[in-house]
Amino acid sequence: MWVVVAAMAAGTALSAYGQVQTGKIQQQEFERQAEEEKIAAEGRELERKQALKKVLADNNVSQSMSGITGDGTPASMSLGSAKKIGSSEAMFALQKNLTIAQRKRQGKNARSIANIGATSTLLKGGAAAYAQGESTDWTA
Repeated sequence: MWVVVAAMAAGTALSAYGQVQTGKIQQQEFERQAEEEKIAAEGRELERKQALKKVLADNNVSQSMSGITGDGTPASMSLGSAKKIGSSEAMFALQKNLTIAQRKRQGKNARSIANIGATSTLLKGGAAAYAQGESTDWTA
């Protein structure tokens, strides 16, 4: 009957190991997603900056061709636009950082949950193996 107890213990250990490995894989997947999000956000940021530079350059050309100088209202409007753009860029950066942090937290949580599940499996399996050993007549 000790073979049954040993098989139960081995099965329990294998199941716990599988849960831990699954948690590690999930954590790696969330970290990979975080890195992909970072790269994608940097690409979107570059595109926004290029589009912004083009718009600003077009505005400068338009103003210079119409004889408007850089003083007064057009300069004030440009400053206002620059402030709005700066706020917008800050919001995009914050969103990117929050998304990356969320993915990393999800990965850590997935791994923690897997570790807790593995511990639970070990405890249940150990209790079942102990109960099986207690109920077995080893003298027969």
